[in-house]
Formats: sequence, structure tokens, C-alpha cells
Amino acid sequence: MGLLDNFEKGLERAVNSAFAKTFRSGLQPVEISSALKREIDTNAAIVSRDRVLVPNTFTVRMAQDDYDRMAGLGPALIDELTGVVQRHAASQGFQFAGGITIGFAPDESLSVGIVQIDSHSVKGEVAWTPVLDVAGRRYPITKGRTIIGRGRDADVTLDDSGASRKHAEVQWDGRRARVRDLGSTNGTQLNGAPVKDAVLEPDSVISIGRSRIVFRVIAQASGGAQPAGRRHDPTMWGPAS
Repeated sequence: MGLLDNFEKGLERAVNSAFAKTFRSGLQPVEISSALKREIDTNAAIVSRDRVLVPNTFTVRMAQDDYDRMAGLGPALIDELTGVVQRHAASQGFQFAGGITIGFAPDESLSVGIVQIDSHSVKGEVAWTPVLDVAGRRYPITKGRTIIGRGRDADVTLDDSGASRKHAEVQWDGRRARVRDLGSTNGTQLNGAPVKDAVLEPDSVISIGRSRIVFRVIAQASGGAQPAGRRHDPTMWGPAS
């Protein structure tokens, strides 16, 4: 279950949860989700009988306090919102000109609890980028092998006494990924089971000591993409009443 599902199905009842404490007032992720879907619907353009084009690049602007809270969730919230956009477009039969990009930006002209969306279409191919998410930080995998460990020479450095200096590696050949333990002292787990060398599927969880590392493959607009059409004059939404 994703972050947005948690909010939608039980935020009121989770008064003692970390999320409830974080979002007791001000903007909430479900309101961003609704604003994005509304932005897509109001900017759908009929290109041909069988093609309705919608924006694929979004800037979500909000007050500084709201921005600080949302940024604290790390890349997981962006992933959830991207999924919302993809599913909503698919349900409506909409299409994108390229990969989906969503970014947050603080805006001092906005009051707490108000969200404003800027959107436009960007032509281009979808680039699939492998990443490792660790404790709210995202590490793109840009070479053949990425070393994970406690040592300073590791590509992904863990502040974890249960990790060896060079604990494990993730191999990426441009299409597929593998995880391999590098003879670590405490071993490596993949989705809760000990692993020495195995295929790494998207959204798999690598456990090293107390650290939880999630492997993802993110769809992004490829470099050099150019805007298609004008920048949309955004519409403002406040918190749901």
C-alpha cells in the first residue's frame, strides 16, 4: 500500500501515527494528488480521434512550510504521485508526449494549505533510470556496478555498524539488475531472505544491517526534450472542505 492510500483510507483514525503528526494542518498529499488529476483533466487536448494528449511535466508550488513537510518524505512521495498521474491518465484513455516529471517548489506568495500547479507537455522518449532509495535519499545507478557499504570508497555509504566496508554491489547492464554480496561479515538479505547473488526486480528491498535499500527503475523524460505547447496558466486549489 502506498503513501497516498494510507492517507486516503485512514489519516483521521491514525492520530498517533507519524504521518498524522506531520500533517495535522496545512497541505496534505491527497490534495496534491487531486490537484494533479484536475490539472490533467482540464488540459487534455484532442490530437486525433484516437489520441488525447495531456501534460507530462508538473511543478507543484506551495507555501514554504508545506514544502518543508513534503520534502521531508523524500522521493517516495514523488513516486506515489507519478503513479497517481499514470493511473489516472490510463483510466481516461489519455496519452503523454514523453516521460512524466513532477517537482516541488516553494512559493512565498501562497498561503499554507494552498497548492498551485504549473504544467506543460514535453516531447521526448522515456528514459528508464535505475536508482537506490536509502533513508530518504536517492542514488542513481550510472555505471556497471554500484558498491554499497560502510567505507568511504563505497558508491552508496551506509552509516550502519552492521555493514561491512564493501558489503554488496548492484550490477546494471542497461536492462537488468543483480545484487551480489561481497563476502560481508553479517550477510545481505533480499526481500527478507539471505542472498549471495540474485536477479534484482524493481521495488525489491535489500537489507544490510539496519539499513533498508529499495531498488527502483524510474521513468523520466530523456535529456534534450523540448516543450510542446504553451505553459498552462495554473488554477489554485485549497484544502478539501
